[in-house]
Amino acid sequence: MTALGFLYPGHSAEDDYPRMEQLLGSDVRVDLVHTDIGEDAHRVDALREMGSPERLAAGVEHLRLTGADAVVWACTSGSFVHGWDGAQQQVRSLALAAGMPASSTSFAFVHAVREMGARRVAVGATYPDDVAGLFAAFLRTGGIEVTGVRSSGIVTAAEVGTWEEAELFALARAADHSDAELLLLPDTALHTAAHIPALEKELGKPVLTANQVTVWEGLRLADRRVNAPSLGALFTREPIVQA
Repeated sequence: MTALGFLYPGHSAEDDYPRMEQLLGSDVRVDLVHTDIGEDAHRVDALREMGSPERLAAGVEHLRLTGADAVVWACTSGSFVHGWDGAQQQVRSLALAAGMPASSTSFAFVHAVREMGARRVAVGATYPDDVAGLFAAFLRTGGIEVTGVRSSGIVTAAEVGTWEEAELFALARAADHSDAELLLLPDTALHTAAHIPALEKELGKPVLTANQVTVWEGLRLADRRVNAPSLGALFTREPIVQA
C-alpha cells in the first residue's frame, strides 16, 4: 500500500481526491488534510499567508499519524507566489516538519511538464492577471516556455469551486495556443478529475490540471508509477530519461 498525504487549503474541489484514489486502484491511499486558508482571496499577500509555515505545520501531524509516504502542499498559488527560491524553502520546511519527502503543486507542474518531454505550454488560469503572471514567471524559471496566459479574474477559491463542466471547457478552449504542446490549468480549487480525457480529446493535446499533477507528484515522491488512462496522458506515459 502506498499512502499519499495532501495538505489542501479550505474546501473547494477536494472531492477530486477520492475520485482520483478510486481511479488509481486499491493499493494507493489518498489522505487529505484541510488547512486553514485565512482570507480566501487570490491576492498575493493573502496567498503568501495561506502557505505560511505555521498554517502548513498545523496539518502535518495528522498526516504523520496516517502513515503517509510523502506529502504535497496541494496549492499552486500558495506556493508560486513565494517565487522559485521561496517555494523551495517552503517545501524544505514542510519536509522537515513532516519527516518525509515533500513537494507542492507548483513544482508538480514543472516536474510533470518535464515528464511529458514538453517545452512549450499554454496556461488557463482562474486567477486575476497579476497572480496568473506570477505562475507563468515560475514556469519560466523552471525552464518552460509559456506561449500564452489566459486569466479569468476570479478572486476567491470558493467561486472557482462552483465552476462546472461548461466553465472549465470554456477556459480551456480560450487558453489553448497552437504553439503549445500542453495546456496547464493551475488551480486546485477547480474540479477537473472527471474531465481530463474529454479535455484532451477536445483540444487534441495533453492537459495538466492542478489536482491531477498534485497526485502524480505524490506518487513520484513515493517512487510509484500507476497507469490510469482516466487521469489523462500524464498517467499513461513511460518516464522520460533526463540527459
